[in-house]
Amino acid sequence: MGLRIHFVVDPHGWCCMGLIVFVWLYNIVLIPKIVLFPHYEEGHIPGILIIIFYGIAIFCLVALVRASITDPGRLPENPKIPHGEREFWELCNKCNLMRPKRSHHCSRCGHCVRRMDHHCPWINNCVGEDNHWLFLQLCFYTELLTCYALMFSFCHYYYFLPLKKRNLDLFVVRHELAIMRLAAFMGITMLVGITGLFYTQLIGIITDTTSIEKMSNCCEEISRPRKPWQQTFSEVFGTRWKILWFIPFRQRQPLRVPYHFANHV
Repeated sequence: MGLRIHFVVDPHGWCCMGLIVFVWLYNIVLIPKIVLFPHYEEGHIPGILIIIFYGIAIFCLVALVRASITDPGRLPENPKIPHGEREFWELCNKCNLMRPKRSHHCSRCGHCVRRMDHHCPWINNCVGEDNHWLFLQLCFYTELLTCYALMFSFCHYYYFLPLKKRNLDLFVVRHELAIMRLAAFMGITMLVGITGLFYTQLIGIITDTTSIEKMSNCCEEISRPRKPWQQTFSEVFGTRWKILWFIPFRQRQPLRVPYHFANHV
């Protein structure tokens, strides 16, 4: 399955995503400049911690960009419905097109998305069948990067030895306290928000329920077979190899599962 680029024209989404990129750049530039590199030069921390920091940051950025531009599962105008699966399709009352059950019409994007979870302004895209795994990786690496940055900010003042070499001519050194306070505020705000979001996403996958289905309570009305959590996660990430669940550089291949399991709503 080739990479399908999906671009949503939405100024509100652009602003939200721009704010996320600003926070990422703020931390990826200033935290190493103020904390990591000075303490490494004075022998307080090993270089591997800096490599890990940049590695997490790169994975976070790749997941953000790919979740934003990857087609979430937009349905074609004239989908080919297999003869034996017609009972699992329905007519959308907004765009008057046939769609698989568990699909939803996004009013902001103007089309139906397979197994749509929600429309996320922070990535300026819908979260659907084909990019849900990238959205989960974005939540995971954002939380990991935020914890990493907050940990080093705390250690800089309360654990590491004081720096002996400080160039007061540098702007970041003269205004270090203000910069670190702003970084801590953004980090704590990001951590609280992303933790709640990540938790609800994980619970949704474990229970095999999308956010839209939770809000509409449609899943409570229908008895359905329960799948083990390994199966639901494998379907979202497109592989049963758990190590690949953390890699944002690969291509997702849908797992072939019985259709009555994949479309039980």
